[in-house]
Amino acid sequence: MWDDLVAKYAWADEEAPEAYTFSVISGKTEDEVIRAFGGDPAVSRMMTFDETADEQARHLYEDHELLRVVTVGAHVIGIEWGYHGSLPEIARRASAGGGRFFSFHRDANARYRILHALDGRVDVMFDPFVLEDAAWSDPRPEVPVWAEGVTFRMETLSAESFALMERVMGVAVDPGWMNTALRTVLLASPAPLFNNPEAAWPA
Repeated sequence: MWDDLVAKYAWADEEAPEAYTFSVISGKTEDEVIRAFGGDPAVSRMMTFDETADEQARHLYEDHELLRVVTVGAHVIGIEWGYHGSLPEIARRASAGGGRFFSFHRDANARYRILHALDGRVDVMFDPFVLEDAAWSDPRPEVPVWAEGVTFRMETLSAESFALMERVMGVAVDPGWMNTALRTVLLASPAPLFNNPEAAWPA
């Protein structure tokens, strides 16, 4: 069953862009998620993933981050060529008031992060790459209950992370969203968005 789920996400290791963040939020509307990420839900446009990546590349040394959102049942999915969804403070804001948040981030330097928050509190944050060698680590990294039994392997690390996201949140990530024009908003820079500047960047 688990192997089948991982195989379903083989595209994430074979065809996906080298950098992205996928976030899944339950218990919130699209507008609420957009505000939590630092965007204005009243100002949006329709863009594909490549269009957002191209636009952000043209503003490479500016605060110009874009968030694409799509609603699937009771979940809102956020897709970025960026990192907002990997920030603990965003996870806290997006899950506050009874929500749940799960994100998977991969950057161009092959650094990874899985982040989980429940009702405004981050309870899990780890690098699945580190867990690949967990059996030989001392001390051994802690693994959340819902990730027990998952063997992260470098060659299938992204597929396993997306499979874990589906198992935990109950919603599948559709690779077709990458080439589909979705509701897109410009995000505020994390630095002025947060009262605590240290919360603006990954730990």
